[in-house]
Amino acid sequence: MVTKVREASQDEFVLAADGKQFSAIYRHPDAPVPVTREIPLGSRVRVTGICVLESSNPFIAQVPFNILLRSFDDISVVDQPSLVNTRNLLLVLGLLLVVVFAVLTRGWTLEHKVRRQTAVLAALESRRGRILEDINGTRPLDEILNEIAAMVSATLEGALCWCEVTEGAPSREAPPQATNLRLIHEEIPARSGPSLGKLFAAFDPKTAPRPLENESLLAGTRLATLAIETRRLYSDLRQRSEFDQLTEIHNRFSLEKNLETLVEKARQNASIFGLIYIDLDKFKQINDLYGHHTGDLFLHEVARRMKEQLLGHDMLSRLGGDEFAALVSVVRNRSEVEVVAKRLNSCFETPIVIEDHCLQGSASIGFALYPEDGNTKDSLLSVADAAMYAIKKRKHQAELSAA
Repeated sequence: MVTKVREASQDEFVLAADGKQFSAIYRHPDAPVPVTREIPLGSRVRVTGICVLESSNPFIAQVPFNILLRSFDDISVVDQPSLVNTRNLLLVLGLLLVVVFAVLTRGWTLEHKVRRQTAVLAALESRRGRILEDINGTRPLDEILNEIAAMVSATLEGALCWCEVTEGAPSREAPPQATNLRLIHEEIPARSGPSLGKLFAAFDPKTAPRPLENESLLAGTRLATLAIETRRLYSDLRQRSEFDQLTEIHNRFSLEKNLETLVEKARQNASIFGLIYIDLDKFKQINDLYGHHTGDLFLHEVARRMKEQLLGHDMLSRLGGDEFAALVSVVRNRSEVEVVAKRLNSCFETPIVIEDHCLQGSASIGFALYPEDGNTKDSLLSVADAAMYAIKKRKHQAELSAA
């Protein structure tokens, strides 16, 4: 069967046999359209019925004809059509084209997604590298924590993120726009001791939680821990390297570094400054009579009193033991340095009371003026030290004379 045509008055089946085509027709002009039999195209059929010639001309060797069917039972399927036919081939070809198009589309989508994710990961890794450089640099801690929060926000498709730190950096409260959002947070752990703070992220309340959220926050808290503890360690090392742990004032290293800076600045500006040396008298006797604990408290109180006699731009340092020095950076002449030296000496006029002990202290003070007494760090230190020992020697000789 080649094809079939259904009309209101008849059903026509176009058949082919031995290379010739003819029609098998079932007419139903006056009756309701009956239910037709489904015969697949390409089936081999057997047809019985009345043969009707389309021409009665006896001179035509091959006369076209039709077969009139009396009922649908006059046509029956002998063999089902072969699966290998034009229609099926077209269907298979169309299906293959659809599959190929779907595969290519999915491949392009996956490739685009992979490229985008690779670009995002590369950008995040670059950002993480800059943060690590900042941690080991001089960038303020609060700016580094803001950068960490921004990096976490980028991994979470722009979610609102921020840090709240317990101490060591400006604490931040939840931004106003975080109200009514779904909040999650992770503790910023310390290597030892209590938590250093929290890292927050805020999402649309309609969104469902995802594993990526906690993973991103955990990665951010690791960086935050590194940043906070590195800065604390740096601050502690700097404090120890530049400040005396007992008196909490600058140490010898800090004095010499600032003295070099001040010499260079004074040389460029043609200015002057003073360096004052202070050596406590008979401090060893305080240690011997009352113990080192009392001696330490005595040094701490002496340092506090002398620091109060200096201006904000001046610097007091402990050189070691019972020796101190003061940098007076803004003076106009030697007399002004002498005035500062007298104020420092006045710190010992009032006795120092420590644990029921009333201790009367005194000091030998000498100074040097830049550039009159020296124009280098070493020369100024030497002159100030010699001037101080000259005062101490005169006191000792006076004591011997009085005895």
